[in-house]
Amino acid sequence: MKTYRDLLVWQKSMLCVTAVYKSTSKFPKDERYGLTSQLRRAAISIPSNIAEGYGRRSTNDYLRFLQIAMGSIFELQTQLEIALNLEYLHRSNFTALYEASREVERMLSALIRKVRSDTETKQ
Repeated sequence: MKTYRDLLVWQKSMLCVTAVYKSTSKFPKDERYGLTSQLRRAAISIPSNIAEGYGRRSTNDYLRFLQIAMGSIFELQTQLEIALNLEYLHRSNFTALYEASREVERMLSALIRKVRSDTETKQ
């Protein structure tokens, strides 16, 4: 692997960001600095932390940034449910976004396990 862009989890998280941006563009204007902003920041944080961690020279730093990305996934999922409860998202749109975030969550979890395992093997 030459770059973080080769990571499927990064690619999928980028698609998730795009979907969140498109969906939140339909939110009420008075939510621009509220839930819209929160959802977008959480979504952006996922691929950003994967990329930043990849660029670190330390495996421990990489793991830390991957765990931060995982926290952002959970934040995003919570905010998606809030948007659903407020009827800013239709159920079908919520389901698509939530399932995309769950796919990224599973992939990121697997990557964290692999990096940890590789670290333990080297010791």
